[in-house]
Amino acid sequence: MLQFHEHIVSELLEDENGGLVILASGLGLHKIVSSLLLLHSPSQGSVFVLSASDSQKSAIKNELILNSPSPNFAEIAFDSSSQHRQELYSEGGIFFITTRVLIVDMLNSRVPMSRVAGIVILNAHKLTETCTEAFIVRVYRSFNRAGYVRAFSDKPQAMVSGFAKTERIMKALFIRRLFLWPRFQVFVSDDLERNPPEVIDFRIPLSGHMKGIQTALLEVMDACLKELKKTNKVDVDDLTVENGLFKSFDEIVRSQLDPIWHVISKKTKQLVYDLQSLRRLADYLVRYDSVAFLRYLDTLRVSEGIRSVWMFAASSQKIFELAKKSVYRLAKGSEGDLAVVAASRVRGRLGKSRIEEGSEADGRNVDEAATSDEQGKRSAARSGVVLEAVLEEPPKWKVLRGVLEEIENKMKNQALSGKGECTSEELDHGAILVACKDERSCMQLQDCMAKGARQVMNEEWEKYLVGRIELHGLRTQSNKKRKKELAGFGILNGTVPAGPVETTETGNMYLLEHNVLLAAAADVGKRIKQGTVVNNALLPEASKAGHGQGRGKGACVKAKWTKFPSVKSNKEKHSEISELEKEKVEHKDYLADVSESESNKKEKCDIADVERVLANPETCSCSETQTVEKWIHDVNSNGSGSNCSTPVVHFYALESDQHILDVLRPSVIICYHPDMTFVREIEVYKAEYPSKKLQVYFLFYDDSTEVQKFEASIRRENGAFESLIRQKSLMMFPVDQDGRCLGLTILSEPQSLDSRNALTRKAGGRKLPEKQMQVIVDMREFMSSLPNVLHQKGMKIVPITLEVGDYVLSPLMCVERKSISDLFSSFISGRLYNQVETMVRYYRIPVLLIEFSQDKSFSFQSASDIGEDVVPTSIISKLSLLVLHFPRLRLVWSRSLHATAEVFASLKANQDEPDEAAAMRVGIPSDEGIIQDDVRAENYNTSAVEFLRSLPGVTDSNYRKIMDGCKSLADLAILPVEELAELMGGQRAAHTLRDFLDAKFPTLL
Repeated sequence: MLQFHEHIVSELLEDENGGLVILASGLGLHKIVSSLLLLHSPSQGSVFVLSASDSQKSAIKNELILNSPSPNFAEIAFDSSSQHRQELYSEGGIFFITTRVLIVDMLNSRVPMSRVAGIVILNAHKLTETCTEAFIVRVYRSFNRAGYVRAFSDKPQAMVSGFAKTERIMKALFIRRLFLWPRFQVFVSDDLERNPPEVIDFRIPLSGHMKGIQTALLEVMDACLKELKKTNKVDVDDLTVENGLFKSFDEIVRSQLDPIWHVISKKTKQLVYDLQSLRRLADYLVRYDSVAFLRYLDTLRVSEGIRSVWMFAASSQKIFELAKKSVYRLAKGSEGDLAVVAASRVRGRLGKSRIEEGSEADGRNVDEAATSDEQGKRSAARSGVVLEAVLEEPPKWKVLRGVLEEIENKMKNQALSGKGECTSEELDHGAILVACKDERSCMQLQDCMAKGARQVMNEEWEKYLVGRIELHGLRTQSNKKRKKELAGFGILNGTVPAGPVETTETGNMYLLEHNVLLAAAADVGKRIKQGTVVNNALLPEASKAGHGQGRGKGACVKAKWTKFPSVKSNKEKHSEISELEKEKVEHKDYLADVSESESNKKEKCDIADVERVLANPETCSCSETQTVEKWIHDVNSNGSGSNCSTPVVHFYALESDQHILDVLRPSVIICYHPDMTFVREIEVYKAEYPSKKLQVYFLFYDDSTEVQKFEASIRRENGAFESLIRQKSLMMFPVDQDGRCLGLTILSEPQSLDSRNALTRKAGGRKLPEKQMQVIVDMREFMSSLPNVLHQKGMKIVPITLEVGDYVLSPLMCVERKSISDLFSSFISGRLYNQVETMVRYYRIPVLLIEFSQDKSFSFQSASDIGEDVVPTSIISKLSLLVLHFPRLRLVWSRSLHATAEVFASLKANQDEPDEAAAMRVGIPSDEGIIQDDVRAENYNTSAVEFLRSLPGVTDSNYRKIMDGCKSLADLAILPVEELAELMGGQRAAHTLRDFLDAKFPTLL
């Protein structure tokens, strides 16, 4: 542990009630939490760790395993039995548990509160006053006031969003102490700057096309922000281009517009979505290659189309034109000849995987494109146009290759100067770590280092052309469907028909470009059928923001551990590339080579075990972890041979959020995509190993949004800490905020003067004891915050598993709660109809509660959008039909969670309290098959209805018509097929049921 880590731990231990720690990102939060947990003894009771992400839990468990001979922790999942959980609680220890399981066990008295030593809450910036964590702390403080509550957060920017968010979180958690640890704190800066690493900063100029695209993107973004300012609906101070580069900008804008979202114009809504697309484009420009960027642009053009506002800006056309010029261009060729010319075009080694991926649908698309291919060839041949593939490589690729070559040459020189052997200090963990933003970048850089940049770009170009084939196939199918439609003037079906009058230069160039690309795509499609195109790579999608799929989940080992190829001269490189078509390059794993060469010297370690331990350290034993770490140390120290000529290159995805530095312990780190959090992790890593020689390379695009975003992230964090320091000096907490006062409830709120005077006539104004209200809540409802608010209002919460409804307020009243998103999805799936039907069947007063969010508009849609007629797609029409079909159903509209609690209190007035045992039996048949309190049994034979619904062809949509058309099952058995088809809504369902009823029963004779 570093010195400032010890200071943080000592400050928390001094206060018995705990506190809130806000730490700068990347300063080792998992090490602080694990150090506190290591000081806990099972004899002290239980400690619950809440709200930890998967990566945080993995890092904390790994620290506990490494630093404790017998770590006493367990993870309690939702599928564990209640008896097993109760046994674990009584034994004590450290428990990683979900909030829903813990609050249910607390309310059911399965957790011995006096035996709980404390609660540790991570990601405190995500908490609110109504969250389940606040519910847990309130229940815990009501039974145990001696324990501690410690909350942690490493996102200071999120702690200053909103009004007094930090103070509100501390009040909800009953915490009075706030600990701030920014990067510029004295102890932190002294520890991290005592032995800084050697830093080499590369400022790489953008290519001409990239610079033009970036300028156009910023201009379009600025234009969209100006349009958004004209609406006078958003705070102007937040609308800057610099803020627009961060993902939090979307949340800021939406939080301001959500209360009036139903009244703002469609243009304003589209501007908000356009700013998200422009931010992703600016990010993808410096993250991916030119072909992937062009393909993403094509995706945006198809998905957003005419709805987009930014595509009609003056600078948007420049973005598309420069993106195309960085990939291909049209050039004059010899007449009658059409060719696809690519600079140094190379076809990689043949693979069978693409043949397997080439489905019959691809073959149909190629065949359908054949006719258009011939037309495109003839059209392009008449004009003498040649498609020349430019395939501009990202400038960082060349610099990265040069850095790796420099490191290799340096190790060679060290080996020669040391007479063929490197010293242990120079070779201490000689691994190279390349940090990229996502997994796709890791895999692409790995292929680039192994195959060469030109071949990787050619493969991406071929995949882009394959995408053009698939898109053309879809358009061809849609055009075939429109052939029989009537022709007209103007825009028809979203397209403008091109007639013979359209002879403008722009239209001709676009048609010519389309024909040439289609011809090249058809050529690639033919080679797909022959198996001469390599595997399809992961490409960024508009909805997933560039996350990779298919090869792993984003850890360092998922990007393969490869041996860096020996450095060759330019002539040797070109000769190697030209021979790739003839030679099949085998991509051997470096770890396998090392383990094979060292098999005679030491015990052989399986690569699968290494990947398993590094990917899931919490599932492995302490001995396995230590064995793998020792083996990695031996590989990095001795695996490269006595001449030290081939360093090991590891590619690490920053989005995986795994702490890989302590495991790999690299000597060279290359920040391909600089990130502030990862830079802090490097500083902590170097401070923990001061004697280790560490070189850090930063690859920045000069004068780019990448540099601007990196520098802005540091300024934003420092500004957040300065704001928190000012807030801390002005905070005012009640003296009893440590848990002795649990807040006012409905039962303890002071009455008004008039109400007190009104009671003086009855027994001298003596207040009669009131019975506590009780609400039975379904276990699944604890994912929401409503049970917390009900408990805060003084109601007793009884969690059980309900078959009917979500809340039971009385023996006669049941409530089905729906949020807005859940209401829409329930109507689409038909689930709401069945839920209302069961409530009407078992309860006298069924209630459908429609709950809105407090920070959003209290309306489905604007009043002008509501029509007079019933529309199948309108939510108002659906609700009207639902109420007409179930007359006893009551609709309750709620503006917020607190309004729902007030509604529940008024509905429970003059009502008996619900019985827990009776609520559990509702909807569940007894051993005799009888269902209690079945309202439907008064008018129908429920057993016969259930039997009818189980017959083939009978569905939820037609069984009521069958019941209206038949008096009994005997009448149903003799109905002809024609009448059955009329009742069941189709011939197919009628024949299915008739065949079942007329089927012969097999006998034993």
